[in-house]
Amino acid sequence: MLSDRSTPIVRATLPAVGAALDRITDRFYRRMFEARPDLLRDLFNRGNQANGEQRRALAGSVAAFAGMLLEHPDRRPDAMLRRIAHKHASLGVTAEQYDIVHHHLMSAIGETLGEAVTPGVAAAWDEVYWLMARALIALEADLYREAGTAAGDVWGRMEVVDRRRETEDVVTLVLRPVDDRPLPPFRPGQYAGVRVELPDGARQIRQYSLIGPADGSERWISVKRVRGTGGADSADGTGGTTAPDGEVSALLHDRVRVGDVLDVTLPFGDLPLPEGRGPILLASAGIGVTPLLAILEHLVANGSDRPVIVAHADRSPADHAHRDLQRDLVGKLPDASLRVWYERTADGAPGGPMNPAELELPPHPSTTTAWLCGPLPFMRAVRNDLLERGVPAANVHYEIFGPDLWIADH
Repeated sequence: MLSDRSTPIVRATLPAVGAALDRITDRFYRRMFEARPDLLRDLFNRGNQANGEQRRALAGSVAAFAGMLLEHPDRRPDAMLRRIAHKHASLGVTAEQYDIVHHHLMSAIGETLGEAVTPGVAAAWDEVYWLMARALIALEADLYREAGTAAGDVWGRMEVVDRRRETEDVVTLVLRPVDDRPLPPFRPGQYAGVRVELPDGARQIRQYSLIGPADGSERWISVKRVRGTGGADSADGTGGTTAPDGEVSALLHDRVRVGDVLDVTLPFGDLPLPEGRGPILLASAGIGVTPLLAILEHLVANGSDRPVIVAHADRSPADHAHRDLQRDLVGKLPDASLRVWYERTADGAPGGPMNPAELELPPHPSTTTAWLCGPLPFMRAVRNDLLERGVPAANVHYEIFGPDLWIADH
C-alpha cells in the first residue's frame, strides 16, 4: 500500500511518468548495461533488447503496478506479479539484483524528467519501486522454497538423449539429467530455462515450455527457429514486430546434437489449471501449441471427462508442430473436439486465419475456462470474442513467450 504522503504525488505525476516510460526504460537499460555488461551478456535476452520488447514490457509493468496501487490500495496485484516472479525464478534472479535495477532506474527517471523530479516526486516513485520489488522478492523466495533450492540455485546439467524434427522450423529435444537424479514433476503449462554459450562467449538463457512425461524421468522441449522479420503474419509468434534472428534457437537447431549437455533450470510458470468439471477451451497459434499440449496430456493422464474444445491456427499443415500428438490426445478424451485453421492448405491453396466467432462454446459460456497461447494479436482477438460471448475475464488465462507486452492491457 502506498503511503498517504506518496499517493497524491504518484497520482499527479503518473500521466507524465507514464508518457515518458519508454524513454526512461531505454535510458535505464543503456545505463545499466554500460555499468554491468555482464548482465546483457549472461542474463538479459539480447534479442528482446534489440527489438525493444523488454523495454516496452518493463514500462508497461511499472505503469500497471502504479495504477493498481492507486485504484486498489487495499490489495496487491499478485496475479500480475506472479507471472513476473516465475520468469525471474527461471533465470535465477536474486534479491541483490533489485538494488542494481533500483540504482539505474531511479537515475534514468531523474535524467529523463529533469527538474520535474523534485525530492518529493523521487521519494514517491522510489516507494512505488520498492513496493513492487519487495513483493517480487517475496514471491520469488516462495518459489525457490517450493522448489527446495536456494535463491538462484535453479540450474542442472542435462544431456540431449534424443532429437526429433517436428517441422522445418521446430525441433524437439529430449533431455535427461547427467547424474541420473530424479527430476521434480512439472505442472501443465510450466517451462524451463535453457542456457547456452554462444560463439562470442555470451551465455544466453531462453525459456521453453515442457511437454511429454511429467513423472521426473526426462524433459522434452520444442524449439522454434526464430527468423528475423520486419513484420510478421498472424502465426509467426512475433506479433508483427521487427525482430532479429534468434541466436539461441539457431544454435539449438544447427549445433546441438544427441550427447551434448545443456544447462537447464527447474520448472517454473504459472498457467493455472483449476479443479472442477466445467468446459475447457485451449486456443493456440504456431508454437503456442506447446504449453497447451501439456494441459491436454494432463487431462488424458488423469482420465478427465470434462468437455474440451481445442482450436489451433497455423501457417499450413506442414508448419503445425505436434499435429499428430495433438490429434491423438484429443481422441483419448471422451468429450473433446479439435478444429484447425491454416493460412495455406496442404496443396498450397489459400486458407484463412482463425475466426474466434466460429468456435462453438457450451450453452453456458460463463462456466468455460480458456487458455490461450500464441502471438499477441491472436490472443487479443480470441480473448475479446470470449468476453463478448460471456466468458468471465477471470476465466481467460494466457501464456506469452518472452516479455509480457499484454500486462497493462487488462
